[in-house]
Amino acid sequence: MDRLPDALIQGTADDISMQMALIWGQIKAPLIVPLLRVAVVICLTMSVMLFMERVYMGIVIMFLKLLGRKPEKMYKWEPLKDDAELGNSAYPKVLIQIPMYNEKEVYKLSIGAACGLSWPSDRIFIQILDDSTDDKIKAMVELECQRWASKGINIKYEIRDNRIGYKAGALKEGLKRNYAKHCDYVAIFDADFQPEPDFLRRTIPFLVHNPELALVQARWIFVNADECLLTRMQEMSLDYHFTVEQEVGSATHAFFGFNGTAGVWRIAAINEAGGWKDRTTVEDMDLSVRASLKGWKFLYLGSVQVKNELPSTLNAFRHQQHRWSCGPANLFRKMLKEIITNKKVSIRKKVYVIYSFFVVRKIVGHVVTFIFYCVVLPLTVLVPEVEVPKWGAVHIPFTITILNAVGTPRSVHLLFYWILFENVMSLHRTKATFIGLLEAGRSVNEWIVTEKLGDALKAKATSKAPRKPRFRFGERLHLLELTIGAFLLFSGCYDYAFGKNYYFIYLILQSIAFFIVGIGYVGTIVPNT
Repeated sequence: MDRLPDALIQGTADDISMQMALIWGQIKAPLIVPLLRVAVVICLTMSVMLFMERVYMGIVIMFLKLLGRKPEKMYKWEPLKDDAELGNSAYPKVLIQIPMYNEKEVYKLSIGAACGLSWPSDRIFIQILDDSTDDKIKAMVELECQRWASKGINIKYEIRDNRIGYKAGALKEGLKRNYAKHCDYVAIFDADFQPEPDFLRRTIPFLVHNPELALVQARWIFVNADECLLTRMQEMSLDYHFTVEQEVGSATHAFFGFNGTAGVWRIAAINEAGGWKDRTTVEDMDLSVRASLKGWKFLYLGSVQVKNELPSTLNAFRHQQHRWSCGPANLFRKMLKEIITNKKVSIRKKVYVIYSFFVVRKIVGHVVTFIFYCVVLPLTVLVPEVEVPKWGAVHIPFTITILNAVGTPRSVHLLFYWILFENVMSLHRTKATFIGLLEAGRSVNEWIVTEKLGDALKAKATSKAPRKPRFRFGERLHLLELTIGAFLLFSGCYDYAFGKNYYFIYLILQSIAFFIVGIGYVGTIVPNT
């Protein structure tokens, strides 16, 4: 077969390039430029919304600190004391619920911590709700419960025939037990959470002395925050959530989203709100919004801290972030009308819940981070007719980043890495947000339990010669990240060659971050044993 002449091949390639350039020139001015300008305006509007929300919360936090507004000053609090006449009946009955699902590495931690809570033994019931599908793990958990029961602890091991409703279904079934019906309050802990012995004595009095309170939420602290850079990045985001977002919601509106664990609920409030529902993957937030619409108030207690574990593998973190982003968006879709038509709460509180809590934090915050900084801004490099003002491209994100440092001062030197990492993760959060809003695909109600490594991490740290994990090509590759990384790299190189705004510095660094995550080179790798 005869080869085509090189000149002919080169000529054909040149013809195709010229045709593509001609097509681009014809559609650029009438179509691409106007659409990109509209996109810039929309993104700038969302950036201002997010900026104003962050500044507002920063101002509130500053005044709370200056005025010394502590929970003990806002609500009545007195320690519960032993009564010679009433005896232990002076203490309300409390149910402790610990939902589990194949928690081999951490089940002993939460059970042991719950059994060590300081409360009269005849006024507390510890309920282990085990939905495990692994029979060996179920046997281990049941044996641990029996061990504590033999020491006189009032602990109950509960299982179901199915996993209907996942965590919400397990919590709902647990409240149906006869002994649970006699309890006034329920404290909920995920399997990796370890409350201090005085947890109940510091939280329950707020509920006892303030009948308008439905929930007392404690703060999370992380036992493995220093495990790797992935956990440090998570700590920065979650510390801001607790020290700013939860604090502001509690102090100004007596409303915030229950974090699903490390909190104490008034059971009467749960029942009045309609109980646990499994219509979304954020059953905790669902219950919070419904209880708030009934007029109940919530209190965030930052001084009470509960140890727990951050997901330290990229896969576990991605699944968690999908659930935390898709669920709120889906809940907003399902509850918007109910919030608007509610008669029990003020218009001010409705605006806060709809605009601040849902729209800005749960939707705009995710969408603008990815669409603006990873799509629209790079496109303006390729279409120089469209410009982004410096205040939108530099000043606003810089200010938001500085405000975020309030949550974790010890990690201020990692802010640069945090920005790049958050932009990468915004890809999945944006995707999950749209899935939730549109109820698109099966993953809208997909519940994947966040993997906890617990003792596996200790084994990794103490092992002298761990076996190197086998790497299968494609197992850790993430094509979406690699594609966006390639687009950003191309935009950065183009800006370096033809641009004048020095965006290439950010674009190339951001592309590297996408490539690093794209090849799965993030987080902890636990060796096979």
